[in-house]
Amino acid sequence: MKVLLAHRHRFSLWTAPDWVAPRLRTEFPAHEFVHLVDYSKMEEEIRDAEVVITSFLRPEQFAAARRVRWIHSPAAGVHQLLHPAFVASDVVLTNARDVHAPVVAEHVIAQIFALAKQIPACVRYQQKQTWAQQLIWDGSPRPREVMGATLGLVGLGAIGREVVQRATALGMKVIAVREHPEKSAEGVAAIYGPQDLNKLLSQSDFVVLAAPVTAGTQHLINEKSLGHMQPHASLINVGRGALVDETALAAALRKKQIAGAALDVFEEEPLPADSPLWQLENLLITPHTANLTEKLWERHYAVICASMRRYLAGEDLPSVVDKSRGY
Repeated sequence: MKVLLAHRHRFSLWTAPDWVAPRLRTEFPAHEFVHLVDYSKMEEEIRDAEVVITSFLRPEQFAAARRVRWIHSPAAGVHQLLHPAFVASDVVLTNARDVHAPVVAEHVIAQIFALAKQIPACVRYQQKQTWAQQLIWDGSPRPREVMGATLGLVGLGAIGREVVQRATALGMKVIAVREHPEKSAEGVAAIYGPQDLNKLLSQSDFVVLAAPVTAGTQHLINEKSLGHMQPHASLINVGRGALVDETALAAALRKKQIAGAALDVFEEEPLPADSPLWQLENLLITPHTANLTEKLWERHYAVICASMRRYLAGEDLPSVVDKSRGY
């Protein structure tokens, strides 16, 4: 069996390290592992591959993949892979949601504390050598407690479940929106369907977006939905940039219609230097760093190995994506 590893990104951490393929060959000596350092030979090498590890696959490359049975994406989001021929095929798609979820959940909690305790404002005053105790207290919003606050979570997948664990440990009340609200979730006080998103927004002190990008979630947060958030509330997005209408959010932040926001993902990445988002003092920008950790590829490797063993044994694979739904 041939396994093709082709995962290169402009950001070095997201590129598969050189040690992955040799270790896989040692772990599974009966099988062939080919690691492409770029995509120039992708169409050639994919022709006889049964398993492909990649997050980027053009329609013509998939058309050339005559023997492929399983594609594993080292990313959590897979919308960029879901072109019609692939969706219609019987090729299994898995993702790395369980690799990224704990780290991203930690980032969410860091953003909640940063927004609640007005850390960005403190940093700005520090740079000006200003003792701003009274200024920060007189500002809007004031520093607040996290314990007892309501977290509205949009998405109860792998990331969402990890966020729930950490938020409830801090004494937060968690409510959520998910596609199937009839499914319960430990630690969640109330679960709504997508049609009740505005109900969640109106009750939340912090709104966290951890949903996949689908036809139904594009610009889920827009001018109308922002109007349902409380003036003291903040928005956090660690899902995908397309979940938020950035123009509408910028307008709401300028008018202080909501207290603040923290964005780790954007509709265009890198965020252009001329984006008006950079100028908003009540917006905390992190440059898609929520899932960064030195342990990332060790975790990827463990998941790939465990999945390979299941695949070779004919067992069900973990983290299978429903291609028709996009997650």
